[in-house]
Amino acid sequence: MLLSDEIIKINKIGEERTKKLNKLGIYTVNELIEYFPRDYDDRSNISKICDLNKNEVSTIKGKIVNKAEVLKIRNLTITKIRINDGSGFLEVVWYNQPYLKNSLKYNENYIFTGKVIEKYNRLQMETPEYEILGKELLSNNRIVPIYSSTYKFPQKLFRDVINETLKNVSSQIEEFIPKKILLENKLCSREFAIKNIHFPTDNESFFIARKRLVFEELFLLQTKLLQVKGIIEKKENKVHIKNMDIEKILSLIPFSLTDAQKKVLKDIMKDLKSKKCMNRLIQGDVGSGKTVIAQILSYILVNNGYQVAVMAPTDVLASQHLDSFKNIFDKLDICCVFLSGSQKAKEKREAYEKILNGSADIVIGTHAVIQDKVEFKNLGVVITDEQHRFGVKQRDILSQKGNSPHTLVMTATPIPRTLALILYGDLDISIIDKLPPNRKKIDTIFVNSTYYPRIYNFIKKNADEGRQTYIICPMIDENEKLELKAVLTYTEELKTDVFPNYRVMCIHGKMKAKEKQEIMESFYNGEIDILVSTTVIEVGINVPNSTIMLIENAERFGISQLHQLRGRVGRGAEKSYCILVSDTKNKQTKQRLDNMVKYSDGFILSEKDLEIRGSGDFFGTRQHGVPEMKIANLYKDINILKQVQKISIQLYKEDPMLENEENALLKRQIDNFFSKFDTLISL
Repeated sequence: MLLSDEIIKINKIGEERTKKLNKLGIYTVNELIEYFPRDYDDRSNISKICDLNKNEVSTIKGKIVNKAEVLKIRNLTITKIRINDGSGFLEVVWYNQPYLKNSLKYNENYIFTGKVIEKYNRLQMETPEYEILGKELLSNNRIVPIYSSTYKFPQKLFRDVINETLKNVSSQIEEFIPKKILLENKLCSREFAIKNIHFPTDNESFFIARKRLVFEELFLLQTKLLQVKGIIEKKENKVHIKNMDIEKILSLIPFSLTDAQKKVLKDIMKDLKSKKCMNRLIQGDVGSGKTVIAQILSYILVNNGYQVAVMAPTDVLASQHLDSFKNIFDKLDICCVFLSGSQKAKEKREAYEKILNGSADIVIGTHAVIQDKVEFKNLGVVITDEQHRFGVKQRDILSQKGNSPHTLVMTATPIPRTLALILYGDLDISIIDKLPPNRKKIDTIFVNSTYYPRIYNFIKKNADEGRQTYIICPMIDENEKLELKAVLTYTEELKTDVFPNYRVMCIHGKMKAKEKQEIMESFYNGEIDILVSTTVIEVGINVPNSTIMLIENAERFGISQLHQLRGRVGRGAEKSYCILVSDTKNKQTKQRLDNMVKYSDGFILSEKDLEIRGSGDFFGTRQHGVPEMKIANLYKDINILKQVQKISIQLYKEDPMLENEENALLKRQIDNFFSKFDTLISL
């Protein structure tokens, strides 16, 4: 068996099991052994039957003292045995698993781990995992791995298959970290690490293995990002800026720039004057004024004879950018053109022509901007808004439409600095860390569903005073399996039963772009009192008259989404409110929602969320072209990350593209590691 073989070649893995493992992202033998446990259960302590307590999970050894019985009660099948460990007898039962009768052998010694309950005034153990004594134990009498498995792939089978596979292929596990780095950082071999991350012999072995694998994962990422950044920095700046005068556009902006905005603008101007292409991320909280920076940059480029491309993730946001840009640039006789997949063919053709002949100075649109048909005459800068909504290849395709144009990426999704180093390692980062002085604090309240009468009365009072409300639901249509508010049915219920005298409309992602745009325009113009929506309005929507954001089933949204949604209100002169409704009993979820009440700063919130949840898939890191963390936790492993960054920088200085013989295996591993993902940038 080879590491590159498909998993169907593994013993006990047929077609059905292959499909289940494929759904978990496991296709090859190598991917199976690198599917690390999500948790561990310490089953190394053996209890005596006489010492068992009800409602506790325990591990016991004992001999089966009767032949297994199978009883049928209505639709339930019960398999029952009795065991004796010398200190007493215990009944053990399984439900709807009659086939166990053939594998549980009378008079044999077994080991069991399961929950002990009290039934009919006697203790019994329910549905335990078990193994026969005398064989290699994988699920009992040791530290036992627990795997993420949402497709009914049994834990016991997972352990068995991984254990057998490791025996067959462990000699093929290659060491790719240079020996010098291994020794200096006291890292174990890769073979030891993979064996002991699955089946640690003790706590020390587990921590040694984990340290090695966390180091490895972060080392591969950081080394790759340094290579990418190095290539970008070598790109010659072919966009020549001679005129940096911005007085005219500043006179049209109805407020003074904050110190934070001025600092970011200074970074951008420094980039424009340098010999390298700008490749910068602006990170700023909701409402911090990123769009104004993009407009000033656009003005500089157009003033120097270049075109500007602005790409937003949705028609609604792109249309809003168009209105915002035209409001300023129409006064400067600078032509802004819109491009979207929802436009009619004639409108698209006219836009293509203007872009090609150069009469379109600024092109604002959705993914349509990166289509093959779009040809720029002289593209100078590419601006992408809400970067996390795009695959990185899309950003790269757009940047290739000019002769090495500058790149500016904007995001209002607050990302902890440590995570930003991973997600945006190829970009220089500027942060707008202060809100404009006119932004009012939004009061956030977290309540359960018993508060609906009070919430609805508050919304009515708000509407009577001439202000508007957003109501956000997690779903479009009802789902019988999930008790969640759905936009369509909830809107009808609100119209009929709750707000019959108010103007209630809904908007969702399945609507045509034109219909969504018309509804948003009606809401902006004050023709709708209450707008029921999915997260289609999550980013960029600016309706100053909206003062209440009600979020249903708030437990279904990530902190980043909740913070973005909250940022849709508080944009006018009136006091604004965000109401989170959830009946969740989950302690971790409650803590996250409580943090929304306590903190209004998105960066603090993101740090708290990282602390609670770990890095995981922070908001879909796969969209960034960066693999999801398999084992590293950027909150818990920050010290290893700092250590890795120093080592990666030193290695990059010595051998930037890993061409030396001692780094050949590392280079191959990095290439393999990233080949399955969208690369951060076309190399």
